[in-house]
This record gives sequence, C-alpha cells and structure tokens, in this order.
Amino acid sequence: MRCCHADFALAEGSDRGFTVGMPTFTFGAGVLAEAGDNARDLGMRRVALFTDRRLAAGEHVAKVRSSLSAAGVDVAVYDAVKIEPDDASFQDAARFAADGRFDGYVSVGGGSVMDTCKVANLYAEHPAEFMAYVNAPIGEGRRVPGPVKPHVACPTTSGTGSETTGIAIFTLRSINAKTGIISRRLIPSVALVDPDVTRSLPATAVAATGFDCMSHALESITARVFPRRLNPAKGVLRPVSQGANPFSDMLATEALKLVGAFLERAVRDASDTEARTEMMYAAMLAGIAFNAAGCHLPHGLSYAVSGLTKDWHVPGYPEGASLVPHGMAVVLNNPSVWRHTAPASPERHLHCAQCLGADVRDARPADAGEALASRVIAMMRATGMPNGLTALGFDESHVDALATGAEPQYRVIRNAPVDIGRDELKRLFRSALRYW
Repeated sequence: MRCCHADFALAEGSDRGFTVGMPTFTFGAGVLAEAGDNARDLGMRRVALFTDRRLAAGEHVAKVRSSLSAAGVDVAVYDAVKIEPDDASFQDAARFAADGRFDGYVSVGGGSVMDTCKVANLYAEHPAEFMAYVNAPIGEGRRVPGPVKPHVACPTTSGTGSETTGIAIFTLRSINAKTGIISRRLIPSVALVDPDVTRSLPATAVAATGFDCMSHALESITARVFPRRLNPAKGVLRPVSQGANPFSDMLATEALKLVGAFLERAVRDASDTEARTEMMYAAMLAGIAFNAAGCHLPHGLSYAVSGLTKDWHVPGYPEGASLVPHGMAVVLNNPSVWRHTAPASPERHLHCAQCLGADVRDARPADAGEALASRVIAMMRATGMPNGLTALGFDESHVDALATGAEPQYRVIRNAPVDIGRDELKRLFRSALRYW
C-alpha cells in the first residue's frame, strides 16, 4: 500500500484534520498488580470493581483487588455483568453505580465487562433517560455533557480492544439488535493490558475475540477515508470514529501482521506464550485504530446476526441462553463484505490480505476481494469457525429480516467505502450463508 497520505485527497468542504483518543496504557506480563497504584494516582478512594460472575472468584480479580487494597482503596464489587449485555443489564449496572457514589471505577473482564463499566460510569455521573446517549437514529445520540469518573480497564480477553475505546455496545431488546453509545469521554483513563490473563482462555474465546481484533483492523484500513466521511463536523464535534487516517492505518497494519502470524497458534496451544502475548498486543493496537477510524459493514451486519440467532451455544461461554460470541458474528460476514468492497480500494484490500499472510505478488486489482476473502476463510477453517450463517440456523428465508436488523446501524454502515442500501445488505447476507 502506498504512503497512506496519498489516499487522503481532500474533497470540497472536507475535514482537514483527524483526532486520536486513547488511554494511558501499560502493556506487559504482571501489570494487573499495578491497578492500586494507578487508582490512587487518579485520586480514587472508593471504587466500583466491575466483573462477571465467572471471573469474580478467579485469580485476575483477586490480583486486582489485592493491589487496590494495598493502595488503601476501598472496593465494592459488581459481578452481575451480562456477557453480551443488553439495555436492561446496562441500566441495572447504572443504578448500582449511582447508588454507590463512587469516585472511580475498575473493570476486570472482556468487552462486555468494560463496556458495562463505561455506561454505568456515564449514567451515574450524567443521569438521563436511557436512550438519550444511544447512537442515533436508534437513540437520541446526545453528546456526553462533561467528564466522567476515572476508569482503570483491565482486559482479560485478546480481541475486543474495549480498554482503548470510547464505545460501549449492547443489545436493544425492543429491536432485537445491537447498537451502542460512543463518546471520547468514555475512553478509560488507564488500560492495564496483561498478557498473562490469556493463559486461562479457552480456544473458542481466543478464536472469537481474535477475529474481532482482526476485523477491527481490516475495517479500520478499508473504511471510508476521513476527508470523505459523511459527517464532516470538526473540532470538538468531530466524531470519535472518523474514517481511515494515517494513524489508524499504521496501527491496524501492525495488528494484522500479528494476527496473521499468531492467531492460529494462539488457538491451537494455550501454552504458546509468545502467540497469546502477541494477540493481546494486536488487540490493543487494533482497538486504538478502530476507535479513531471506525468499523463498518462486518460489524454493522453482525449486530443483526447476534440479535436474530435463536439457538446457538459455544463451549467456553455461559451456558443456558443462546449466545453468538461477538467476534464470531463479525467474522461470519467478513468474506462476503470484502468481495463487495474491494473495487472501491483494491490496493488497501490487497495490503490487508498480504498482512494476514496471503501471497499477493501476482494479484491484480480485480483479485483483491477474493484474495482477502480467501485468506480469512482459510483462517476461519483453521480455527473451527462455523461455515457461514447457515451453521447458525439462517437460510434464504431469513435474509430479509437480517437486512431489516442491519439497516438502523447507520453509524457503522455509512463508514463503509461504498454506499450501501437495503438491496446490498440482502446480497451481503445471502453471500455469507455458506463459504465452503
């Protein structure tokens, strides 16, 4: 791919700047033990520690609680986080936060935990009707009016990148589809990214979250470039996710190289410390990248898939209710999307395929979509991902409902490098039904 600046030709009335937001982050083995020092440095004396019930009694939460206690920080644990949260679980968490009058927050968990903590912090600090801050057009899309309390985020999975973003995703039960809340105010103050946590992750979780990381990076690079985004607001009104830009290109490129080299190894062998460490690092880089550039079609389509799947259960995830891990729902739409979007920026799609390990030396621009799609499919097969949406119970009769579920996801869909309407959504879902 050429120097990224060459791709950012200015359009009439376009934005000439881009903004990057990120936390102060510390990466390295054992850094969870630094939670107490960071909390105290941020002025915390009484914190809410957010986690889920499976993690609450485990070693990672114990390490963070011990560190907070040693620093003289009082801790109240909230372990009722729902994996793949919805509006009800977000509101339950917000009530806990408001009642506790905390001066800071700590989250220990995956994306569901960190996102729930962000939202609880927001509504405790700036109370409002729940839909006020939810992304338009589903919600009001109201701007967060001021700072929230400090938040130390401690991820325990290697994919979501939530520790670096101002984004919180949930299922809105009334439409049975995912949406979110997004603001730079929600970016955690500090992220403690400790690759030691990945030793206990089951292979299914490493695969699903790893593909989420991969898609964050792919979507960052292939998004509509920032001067051509459809929301040209500038200054403090500049959107969090602004389209592909030089900074996001740089980080996403490195993340893709790491995913291509290490994801399959990390899934195969829990004792492969190098592979799992590099995947944790890739997730952090891709998180920073997509927070600035934004996701687009694979995520926009995934929200309908997650909401409409009726009976799907994955080992290593909570038993009982049907649940499609987020990264799985995302990757199942990937190959279909890349075949469709590649003509808009073939050089970028070929660059992505090469970063993931594909041989593109003799590839022509017309080959870009298939080169990237084929490499993603090979990685899906190597890591035990389902063979398209049919594996989740979808068929041609569900395509219309899937398109209806995806249509409201304007925030991400309009960030795609090509214009997308209902007919295109239906074609994308139809193409994602089966890959091999």
